[in-house]
Amino acid sequence: MMKTEALDPRYRDLEFWPTQQAVEAMLEGQMAAVAAIHSQTTAIAAAAEAAAERLGTSGRLVFVGAGTSGRLGVQDGVELNPTFGWPMERLVFLMAGGLDAMTEAYEGAEDDSESARAEIAQSRICREDVVIGIAASGRTPYTIAAVEAARAAGALTIAVANNAGSVLAACAEHAIVAVTGSEVLAGSTRMKAGTAQKAILNLLSTAIMLRMGLVYDGRMVAMRITNEKLLQRGCSMVQDIAGVDEAAAMAALDLARNDIRLGILVAKGLSAEEGARQLATSGGDLRRILPALERRES
Repeated sequence: MMKTEALDPRYRDLEFWPTQQAVEAMLEGQMAAVAAIHSQTTAIAAAAEAAAERLGTSGRLVFVGAGTSGRLGVQDGVELNPTFGWPMERLVFLMAGGLDAMTEAYEGAEDDSESARAEIAQSRICREDVVIGIAASGRTPYTIAAVEAARAAGALTIAVANNAGSVLAACAEHAIVAVTGSEVLAGSTRMKAGTAQKAILNLLSTAIMLRMGLVYDGRMVAMRITNEKLLQRGCSMVQDIAGVDEAAAMAALDLARNDIRLGILVAKGLSAEEGARQLATSGGDLRRILPALERRES
């Protein structure tokens, strides 16, 4: 039996425990799940570097999974647009049963290998793309079939699983396997396994964005400004990085139509047109632009 499905005898009578004691046991499980990721930091870093190199200027990030794993992939992926300005057209979500399965279970969907292969073909997955397959068991037929088909199409493939020696890990080029063991509530992989998967996806996608040049000075300079709080955050970034006061930062952001990176360049003295041109030629990476501007200022 897979470790993620096995009953831990310590919790056989969990339903009879005092509520606080049960909560503490579940919390210990969550902490152990995160600790299991320590052994995978090298694998996560290697996958992130390979993904950033493969994505280039047109590749897509593709998240594949069933049930909890699929939902976690969608949850992580949709945050990349507001956080890093990652284009929605460069995101693909393939979930067993379709995206309607985000809110309800579809019986048998995770066993449908044919649908997975068809969806990879319909999405026109190619060698510029990066496909991340997520499955606690590491043996979900839908996810395995999608990863195999994506790899055959030339895409870079990454597996995220919670059982050692799984088929999913073996069929991907990069395998990230945090062995979380038995769940406190036997078989409920939305708990320990799900927590580890969410943390791994956070680390992986953020590391990819770091290597894509979408972070500067530890800040989310490519984030989208969609409300007053984020406008103030963006203004602070322009102030700190460009070395200007709040009024100048706000004026630069206005000229840049709230594009933070462009606002920084405008605050540094470039026109909006020239700043946009330099961002386009540098892949949006401020570290390829600002040193020359600072030398010019000095």
